[in-house]
Amino acid sequence: MRSFNTRSRIAVAASAVALLALAGCSSDNGGGSVDEAVGQNLDGRGAISFAMGKNDVDKLQPVIEKWNAAHPDQQVSLKELPGEADDQRNKLVQSLQAGNADYDVMALDVTWTAEFAANGWLQPLDGSLALPVGDLLPATVASATYRGTLYAGPQNTNAQLLYYRTDMVPAAPANWKALTDSCAVATSKSVDCMVTQLKQYEGLTVNTTQFINSWGGAVVGPDGKTPEVESPQSKAGMQAMVDAYQGGQIAKRSTGFTEEQTNLAFVGGESMYAYNWPYMYTNAEKDGSAVKGKVGVAPIVGPNGPGASTLGGYNDGINVFSKNKATARDFIAFIQSPENQMAFADASFPPVLKSVYDDAALVAKYPYLPALKAALENAVPRPVTPYYSAISKAIQDNATAALTGKATVDQAAANMSAAIVNAAK
Repeated sequence: MRSFNTRSRIAVAASAVALLALAGCSSDNGGGSVDEAVGQNLDGRGAISFAMGKNDVDKLQPVIEKWNAAHPDQQVSLKELPGEADDQRNKLVQSLQAGNADYDVMALDVTWTAEFAANGWLQPLDGSLALPVGDLLPATVASATYRGTLYAGPQNTNAQLLYYRTDMVPAAPANWKALTDSCAVATSKSVDCMVTQLKQYEGLTVNTTQFINSWGGAVVGPDGKTPEVESPQSKAGMQAMVDAYQGGQIAKRSTGFTEEQTNLAFVGGESMYAYNWPYMYTNAEKDGSAVKGKVGVAPIVGPNGPGASTLGGYNDGINVFSKNKATARDFIAFIQSPENQMAFADASFPPVLKSVYDDAALVAKYPYLPALKAALENAVPRPVTPYYSAISKAIQDNATAALTGKATVDQAAANMSAAIVNAAK
């Protein structure tokens, strides 16, 4: 999955607010409520199922096979979910709304974790089910935490990188101004200065939040519902994005770009800079690439140095109605083991274990790893909120209006703020 689960995550209609009422609903898993289920089956062991979107199951299949070989009495069966993120979420929600235990462990997009936790669908990972998190990248732990409680085990992660043409610029720009000031070089070479994902989809949420966070702002406060997009820092970040787009430093065609269009443009030699996920490095260095041997990578940039990438990836949550929660917890810990996290890195599936990024053999094989580690250390999760779908739509709608000149940044921020308040009602 090239964007590591960042594509088309706009969730369908079900309101998170309405779903909160499920906390008192009965289930067909013994007739108990969610509140009762949280305290049940904590020491349960036996066969479990693991649900994940089919686009990435090839990364987990070897992990499951190794687990099953070592645990004949606690077998894990893989349940493939649809390829599109919206369809994956829908299938999980339908099962969880009914209180079913169809899926014991669920690979959740990082943006779903807070919503699922708020609805009472995830087993808190505390007490006997606690997972150690000290060796994991802090941003991944933050993405799996809701209101101070860990509700999922980070499985894999991702952050966007700044790609640059070493035949045009000798080193990565130190900050955003240095990047935009260097665009004259691209103009002299008849290529775009920078391309990124500004099409009206989840990629625009990623890019907009990266600018907001890199300038020291935030979309929502720690409570997940109080808007902060009208702060001076948030508006400064959005203004930098809009100014660069309207000034031509970010290519105008970027408003039609997804990750793949960005990849094709940069690998095809059509731009000097690009923001994209790590998968693009491999493509850029393949035979046939117009930029092979001419690619540098660095963390994205902000006004005073490295910026704050928007986090991608999966978190593994335990269904609150699972009968074998102890096995489910141990399987999640197994996924986080050094051996399996190293295998993820070798499959261009960025791991959550910090130590993997310092492995000399891996760095020699994948030179982008130090830049990715630096990016992940500064990364910020997308808004950790049970209202994520509505908030993402508000970001996309209003960022598009600002980029296309239909609204000022002040107006876009005010409208975004109002939409966030409305979503949380």
